[in-house]
Amino acid sequence: MITKEDVKHISWLASIEINENETEEFVEQFNSILEYFHQLDEVETETIEPTYRVVDLSNVFRTDLVLKSLSQEESLINAPRQESGYFKSPRIV
Repeated sequence: MITKEDVKHISWLASIEINENETEEFVEQFNSILEYFHQLDEVETETIEPTYRVVDLSNVFRTDLVLKSLSQEESLINAPRQESGYFKSPRIV
């Protein structure tokens, strides 16, 4: 069961402020969600084989084409700042 303290801890972890009324609401909602999981636990699955993939998939890769790339000068044409043939970015301290 989820308690008020659990909800307050979750809201602290998520950096969300909630008031007392919302805390009560979330306690009910979380416990309702957990009740659905308890219902799923009661389903008989012993005779069911595990499903790893619902649809049989295979990796699809595109053909790797080697194309001409931009020259250094073409790459730097629209650069707001450049220095010695490279992009210059603001210094981050």
